[in-house]
Amino acid sequence: MSAGAKSRRIAPTPASSDTETRSVPRAVPPTERPREKRPFLLDFFPLEGPDQTRLSRFYDRLREGRLSTTRCPKDDEWHWPPRVACPKCHSEELEWKDLPERGRIYAFSAVLGGAPMGMEADVPFSVGLVDLNGVPLRLFGRIEGRPWPELHVGDSVRVEPYDLGDGRVFYRFRTID
Repeated sequence: MSAGAKSRRIAPTPASSDTETRSVPRAVPPTERPREKRPFLLDFFPLEGPDQTRLSRFYDRLREGRLSTTRCPKDDEWHWPPRVACPKCHSEELEWKDLPERGRIYAFSAVLGGAPMGMEADVPFSVGLVDLNGVPLRLFGRIEGRPWPELHVGDSVRVEPYDLGDGRVFYRFRTID
């Protein structure tokens, strides 16, 4: 045992009588466990309603086709993702600002395996960082419109809302030919 390690004594268990029976829990194999279609804790996309997030305005605007974020007028700081308070001055008096619809790919990669739950059938797909035109923000997202081997750093993309099919919405980037 090393000098820094502490020894731990385990108290002996009392001997059981012949008439006493112990219940030992049986491990349930994964094949016998009930499966949910989309467990909340593993869901890649957040809940969007005003009763679930103070940033529901982001999703409302996205449904209207407008990607937006918050900006602190006091510090002139743009925030991504949108915030409820400025991380610099802690003010909650933030403005909602629409972001440009277009940008350029800064970096990208392909998801060839190990996709998040619900996206396994989409493999392979592209994800990347996009510099939006005219604002000091670089956003991460899925890139559609061209197979990943045909993408290039610097390619033009536009932001588009993406309907998740369950009442929620998110954004993606689509290549511009």
